[in-house]
Amino acid sequence: MTDHIIEVLHRNLQEVFGENDAARRRAAIAELYTEDCIVKVMPGVFVGHEALDKLCADLRAMNPQIVYTPRGEAQVMHDGGILTWDAGPKGEAPAYTGLDVVVVHEGKIKLLYAFLNPKFG
Repeated sequence: MTDHIIEVLHRNLQEVFGENDAARRRAAIAELYTEDCIVKVMPGVFVGHEALDKLCADLRAMNPQIVYTPRGEAQVMHDGGILTWDAGPKGEAPAYTGLDVVVVHEGKIKLLYAFLNPKFG
């Protein structure tokens, strides 16, 4: 399960939050998240696939050039995992960093907390 949670963390970063193509993003959400998933981020709490897709679509529309780069190694404990990451235009210094905390149920993300750190330096 450890390797699977690490894979889910990385795929979520790239294929859900980092994906500009709506069809590919929705397919990844269906594969990686439970139907009744809960996503807690700074703008609020989002429940279910449709709400998560709308959140990601809105974020991508505001910042389509942002890429997410894992920072360090993911960590897993029991049914949860964490992954820190940088975000910013490709080839530039990160605009901000973040930390994803997931709880996985039956192989899919049931709960995601996404913590954002403001621009540093």
